Amino acid sequence: MTDAATSEATARAAQLLREHRESIDRLDAILVYTLGERFKHTQAVGRLKAEHDLPPSDPAREAQQIARLEDLAERADLDPEFAKKFLNFIIAEVIQHHRRHQS
Repeated sequence: MTDAATSEATARAAQLLREHRESIDRLDAILVYTLGERFKHTQAVGRLKAEHDLPPSDPAREAQQIARLEDLAERADLDPEFAKKFLNFIIAEVIQHHRRHQS
């Protein structure tokens, strides 16, 4: 490969890298705002549960959500185990918030 071809290939690789990173940055922002919106709803659920003396966790709902997320992950070509761990982390945080509402 000539120096000019190498330089052009390197420049193209750098451009592709920038494009991928810009996409990653946009997706990170979407994730953060989506989680923020999700937690607004789970906070409302926590307040509702506290007002009506309902338990902070709902194992049947959690199992249903995990199964649903695993299915979505498979269809999105994402490791279902990763999706399950991610949702379990979120569920644990939500339950902690619900318990705080009940105190």
